[in-house]
Amino acid sequence: MGTSDELARRIEETLGRMTLEQKCALLSGGSAFTTRAMPRYGIPAMQFSDGPHGLRLQAEGANHLGIGGSRPATCFPTAATVANSWDPGMGEALGRALGEECLAQGVNVVLGPGLCIKRSPLCGRDFEYFSEDPYLAGKMAAAYVRGIQSTGVAACPKHFAANSQETRRQASDSVLDERTLRELYLTAFEIVVRESGPKCIMSSYNLVNGTYANESVRLLTDVLRGEWGFDGAVVTDWGGSNDHIAGVRAGSTFEMPDPGLSPVRELTAAVRDGRLEESVVDERVREALGVILPTCAATASADDAFDVGDHHAIARDVAANSIVLLKNEATEQGGPILPLATGTRVALVGDFASVPRYQGAGSSLVNPTRLDTLLGCVGCSGLELVGFEPGYERHGDKDDAKAAAAIDLARRAEVVLLCMGLDELVESEGMDRDDMRVNQNQVELLRRLSSANPNVVVLLSGGAPVECDWADDARALAYLCLGGQAGASAALDVVCGRVNPSGKLSESWARRLADTPTAKTFPAGGHVAAYREGPYVGYRYYQTAGVPVAFPFGYGLSYTRFEYSRPRVAADVVTLSVTNVGRRAGAEVVQLYVSKPKREVFRPEQELKGFAKVFLEPGETKGVTIALDDKAFRYFDVGTGSWEIERGVYELRVGASCEDIRLRAQVELAGTGAKNPYEGLDLRSYETGRVKEVTDAEFAALLGRPIPQERATIDRNTCFCDLIHGRSPLLWLLWSIFNLLRRAGERRGVPNLNVLFIWNMPLRALAKNAGGVFSMAAVDGLVMEAKGFWVIGLLRMLVGIVANMVRNAVQAGRLAREVT
Repeated sequence: MGTSDELARRIEETLGRMTLEQKCALLSGGSAFTTRAMPRYGIPAMQFSDGPHGLRLQAEGANHLGIGGSRPATCFPTAATVANSWDPGMGEALGRALGEECLAQGVNVVLGPGLCIKRSPLCGRDFEYFSEDPYLAGKMAAAYVRGIQSTGVAACPKHFAANSQETRRQASDSVLDERTLRELYLTAFEIVVRESGPKCIMSSYNLVNGTYANESVRLLTDVLRGEWGFDGAVVTDWGGSNDHIAGVRAGSTFEMPDPGLSPVRELTAAVRDGRLEESVVDERVREALGVILPTCAATASADDAFDVGDHHAIARDVAANSIVLLKNEATEQGGPILPLATGTRVALVGDFASVPRYQGAGSSLVNPTRLDTLLGCVGCSGLELVGFEPGYERHGDKDDAKAAAAIDLARRAEVVLLCMGLDELVESEGMDRDDMRVNQNQVELLRRLSSANPNVVVLLSGGAPVECDWADDARALAYLCLGGQAGASAALDVVCGRVNPSGKLSESWARRLADTPTAKTFPAGGHVAAYREGPYVGYRYYQTAGVPVAFPFGYGLSYTRFEYSRPRVAADVVTLSVTNVGRRAGAEVVQLYVSKPKREVFRPEQELKGFAKVFLEPGETKGVTIALDDKAFRYFDVGTGSWEIERGVYELRVGASCEDIRLRAQVELAGTGAKNPYEGLDLRSYETGRVKEVTDAEFAALLGRPIPQERATIDRNTCFCDLIHGRSPLLWLLWSIFNLLRRAGERRGVPNLNVLFIWNMPLRALAKNAGGVFSMAAVDGLVMEAKGFWVIGLLRMLVGIVANMVRNAVQAGRLAREVT
């Protein structure tokens, strides 16, 4: 595309030739996954594709709900998996491979990576996100973006911002204080923008403190573009536009998918009526062209193929280095059970061994180029396979015959490899989990297997933490997470010792759901999602409140051992030495936490502020340097509205996990001089970190305003799941049909994404998702129907649909003549 100056001149020349209507038309989707082409001005259609961990480029005739198949692409490990590698280099390699596949398939923008903070382990989409910690999430996401954009295409990190639950996701108001928003939910995006320069950012469905994220001037203009210097395009989540005019005014560039032409008419009228300055539209068009022109040039000149085998090998390497060894006990013969020696006689048990759980369900679902299974790969592993038995019904039903066959097989083997995990139904976009348990039939099978053969190795699949009170029945426990299409071969690489496990948990594993800080509040069933826990998410809560966990943040075992020594703080860096004191080559993740033991402004006990992964041969020592950046000591002061540093002594803690601190050092800072913004407020729960029972008065004091109340109104933002509370028998019937379809998916064990998407969708989203059939006038007729104005409401809806389709047809014909 030439230099940036040449691109800027091209954009200004193009902008000067376009009419107002044409400019407005460029800011809405032309199809489910493309922008509008305008050949007269040299503007091609830009192709978006789902795919935080692999492309989901839809075949012809498909839509964004998943109707129609997607083209084969490499299914890489999910973000939840790769985060366990704590290796930005791995993320960058994966991103580069994703970019290469974009070029081959003509994709301009990858809708990812996802870096929402994991507020609760119950979020149904946690498998798409990196961590409970914003520093780790930001660093890993920035690496993805650098890799993707190194190929000339664009990344689109998502979902901005405070998007934490799938329940009512398009009409949920995330209510939280400014400090928590800044320190936890915005920091990862800040790191990505400042360190990798993404060309796009996706705004989230939800409201943030009463304003839709896509319409928030504070988020999109003041913070994203103003403070962080983002100069790319903001893309709505699919169907996430509420008020297009307000979105454009706030800084939103593309309204997706194809909403028809009614938003174009609305935006054009707003400019002509003086409600919106044309200069605002021009700025959005500059942003749009700044992504369309260079990325389309990159895809146009690219080959239409990628190295399938090479990308499968990358997926395998990433998966293997992301596996977390949670337990590895000695056998009766002495020595840890893993790794298994060549020739070990193994029984392979578990339905997941033949039909693996390797990715989550929803818009990120990838059609893999190939798929490894444990059953298919074990023959090449060097292990001697005694046999395979599924052992249990995948979705929890009891089957005594399957269990008995597995137990008989276990008695004939030296070691049992048992595949356990979460099934497809409990981890999906569009729904949140009900609990943290694996199916009870798996737990019972483990207990019976361990009685028959104590040498049981559990290979656990799933994109989020589970309760592990059953782990005592296993000699070893390896967390595979969701390892992508090569995850099975990667698991055998670790089990057999070809790869020394180096993964560390990127999120805390609570002993039980009741121990989590949001156990009583997540997911919010109503309109208001109150973030009562404030900044105490994940290890920030468990360590401050003194709550024991099953496995702490940053934890993971190795087949070797590492020693830390010689810590030193100089200028803005911490240095130390790490020695491999074992007999195998391996990698250690060195983690730096910052604590302020004596603090005036409440804060978590400690916070991750740096990390480094170091690879060492047996007996080798290497120096490790971790920089202390501008985020190391700061807190957001709601009094000054800016970042401040409290004066005093800080402790720098270096360790192998948040609980395994090996070295300590101190540094004293003068601070910025700001006074405690909470002085005089009763915030005892936040001062102690014990936030499971925060009172209304405390939360209101933290917010600095009254807590919003639930609303019980029928309007454009009433969700389909709430139609049963309306006054229309017709819509009651519609609700019943969707509820039956939803439950049928549960019984089949395969979530119906189309139904789940609609179930949590507000009525106004029909005007954004129905391909131009509905307008907001038609939606208003449907609202009247829901309120009980049966005949009038239906007539108004039908008239709105017909009028909109006629106007769209006329306008589309005119636009086509003008731009082709």
